[in-house]
Amino acid sequence: MKKVSIFFLIILTLATTGYAQTVPDDPHDYLGRLNAITTAVPFLLIAPDSRAGAMGDIGAATSADVNSQAYNPAKYVFNKNTFGVSLSYSPWLRKLVDDINLAYLSTYWKMTDMDAIAFSLRYFSLGDIQFTDEQGNNMSTQNPNEFSLDFTYSRKLIDQLSIAITPRFIYSNLTANQYVGGVETKPGLAGAADVSLFYEQNFKARNMEGQTLRAGFAITNIGNKMSYSSGTLRRDFLPTNLRLGLGYEMNFDGYNKLAVTGEINKLLVPTPPVYALDSNGRIAYDETNTPIIAAGRNPDVSVPVGIFQSFYDAPGGFVEELQEINFGLGLEYSYRDFFFVRAGYFNENKNKGNRKFLTMGVGFKYNILNIDVAYLFAIQQYHPLANTLRFTLSLDFTSFNKDEIKQQGRLR
Repeated sequence: MKKVSIFFLIILTLATTGYAQTVPDDPHDYLGRLNAITTAVPFLLIAPDSRAGAMGDIGAATSADVNSQAYNPAKYVFNKNTFGVSLSYSPWLRKLVDDINLAYLSTYWKMTDMDAIAFSLRYFSLGDIQFTDEQGNNMSTQNPNEFSLDFTYSRKLIDQLSIAITPRFIYSNLTANQYVGGVETKPGLAGAADVSLFYEQNFKARNMEGQTLRAGFAITNIGNKMSYSSGTLRRDFLPTNLRLGLGYEMNFDGYNKLAVTGEINKLLVPTPPVYALDSNGRIAYDETNTPIIAAGRNPDVSVPVGIFQSFYDAPGGFVEELQEINFGLGLEYSYRDFFFVRAGYFNENKNKGNRKFLTMGVGFKYNILNIDVAYLFAIQQYHPLANTLRFTLSLDFTSFNKDEIKQQGRLR
């Protein structure tokens, strides 16, 4: 059981804070400071399934599968099967606690060769937490949790290009209606949407069975800010994210395939600014009682403004903007579409979260059944994500016909 102050939990999980420092003349002098972007509901950025989890948390430009909803739903219409369902589970942050878990359920139906629909549920449990007040007095034991529900419609624009729209409902209950500073908290609610594109082109190749080029684009979690109290003016941004991927697959002989995929991600959320200090070392305010920003931009803006502002608002200028781009690289080898070996690498700048890890995993497919497992190796010592496991069980069908389904799965 974890014992956590409500105040500390809210600040740690949700706050988007800047660093008050002395003001240097050169923006590059801000580059050595920690300035990670934080948002509400960061669980939406976790790769929930084992295939992506084994390939460096990438998925924008990999081949279509049942879990495409989490990365690039436009891929669904390129799926070779008609419909499928998948369940994924991951024990999370096991280096810190033993009862935080992530579960993910997804399903899709390819209605025609031109369009498909999909649905997914993502559930994140923070385990049992003993809540305390600011003085450390016990209040109650709760099980904070968050979940999202989303639906996708994907359609081909041309034979090689598709688009998808994904509306999403988000629920986040971190405080179980406890009082903080005399104010009753409430679950956070939000509506959001994703827009995604996917390109896939097959080519003939000399000395090979074939080759495939893939490209993916997605902007996810575009939605209203989230608040955990009706009595506060503070509202936190959702983790709106830009995802770009490029992949290349080689089919050597009809039995052996190798896919290489790269991906970059950037949060489309304002970067915390640097605030000016007064003579006492405290944040300085102007005549309207507004904090004076020494470097960067005001983060208290609307969602559309925040998306565009995120490309030029870092206190360290263009170099810091580049630091906010993380990247992943994934490899997938398959033998007869039956046995899969995967590996990947993920990198995030040390000043923007410092997540750096290697991943690997295997997968097995037999008729309609797919089993995938992924394992994460943290590069840094004592990293909370070290030794993270992901498990995925999925079923893929080529038809809705009952007799054909029985034949595919050899069911009686």
